[in-house]
Amino acid sequence: MAKITFIEHCGTPHTVDVPEGTSLMQAAIGHNIPGIDADCGGAMTCGTCLVFVPPSWAEKLEARSEHERQMLEFSGKDAANARLSCQLIACPALDGLSVQIPESQG
Repeated sequence: MAKITFIEHCGTPHTVDVPEGTSLMQAAIGHNIPGIDADCGGAMTCGTCLVFVPPSWAEKLEARSEHERQMLEFSGKDAANARLSCQLIACPALDGLSVQIPESQG
């Protein structure tokens, strides 16, 4: 279980317990976190589950896949700390992670 905090663009935090093996997108949808649209349901075809991860956490995350990199590039939101939450899988190493949700998706 990892405790993950989703921070809305307005600054409102939502801290949830995410079971190991669950994507952050699934957790956000399951807890009705505003701002994570996930239009494709995690198929990595829409880019509407974008989050920004603090640089200090980068080494704890799996590297972006080529498909994720292309999706972020296509969406125009390919900052170094931009990730698709459908590709971030909860594990004990992510306990305490806070991610920022952008003002708009897509």
